[in-house]
Amino acid sequence: MTEHATPTNLLGFTPQQLTELVQQWGGKPFRARQLQRWIHQRGVDNFEDMTDLARGFRAQLTEQCCIQAPAVVHEQFSEDGTRKWLFDVGNNNSVETVFIPEDDRGTLCISSQAGCTVACPFCSTGYQGFNRNLTAAEIIAQLWHARRVLSANLPSARIDPNAVVEPQRVVSNVVMMGMGEPLLNYDQVLIALRLMLDDHAYGLSRRRVTVSTSGVVPFMDRLAHDCPVALAVSLHAPNDELRDKLVPLNKKHPLHELLAACNRYLEHAPRDFITFEYIMLDGINDQPIHVQQLLQIA
Repeated sequence: MTEHATPTNLLGFTPQQLTELVQQWGGKPFRARQLQRWIHQRGVDNFEDMTDLARGFRAQLTEQCCIQAPAVVHEQFSEDGTRKWLFDVGNNNSVETVFIPEDDRGTLCISSQAGCTVACPFCSTGYQGFNRNLTAAEIIAQLWHARRVLSANLPSARIDPNAVVEPQRVVSNVVMMGMGEPLLNYDQVLIALRLMLDDHAYGLSRRRVTVSTSGVVPFMDRLAHDCPVALAVSLHAPNDELRDKLVPLNKKHPLHELLAACNRYLEHAPRDFITFEYIMLDGINDQPIHVQQLLQIA
């Protein structure tokens, strides 16, 4: 690497990309899986600590590559164990990630965009406007960072700093319900989803990874074939007239199209249901007529 060259961040690399990198340097393909496990399962960011990799390979990695998550600019803690991180993704943009612990699970809510194009009037992200899509590295970095920080407090990590901490002990579920519309950043989100499911990375079940969408119908169909994880739909209104106002994307993909896409998705989904999200807004979408309309489309 030349003196001023930017190191290649491996955090968002697919297994195929890691394999190609290893083979370019004359290595065996299985080294890529070793490297992937060090990065994602053990959360190691120093190549010299990857002790089962050849010394020369570690030197090449150190010279030309890096494992780097966006910087955390703010962190909040709650008495119930909830933690929120604010990541700096550059150019005065930041995204939020939230870890929510429960008795039987630990759920991480991650972001897919800096800002959002859907511009729902009740959503604070919508008021920020859209800045840019996150890269796969920036998306998966949220899970990488959370697991790394949370795993450090587990007994196994204190006894053996090189121990592989099982995902279910820290983050058992991931929901893409943070900032942005995931399906409008489809290619990068797909890379991140596949890393979450990969047994050599995070090994999450498709049932435990949820993508929340405001109803981007064409990409709902693509996701059903490419990576059918659990699906949640931001509904928020039981008729087109109201949903056009609350979820402006409805003007492009009205309810009948959205519900048809949901039925198609169920043919591939890991669960036999889709979650519908409905924020009750006082005097707007919470009247008896809305209950009746919801029953009609259920």
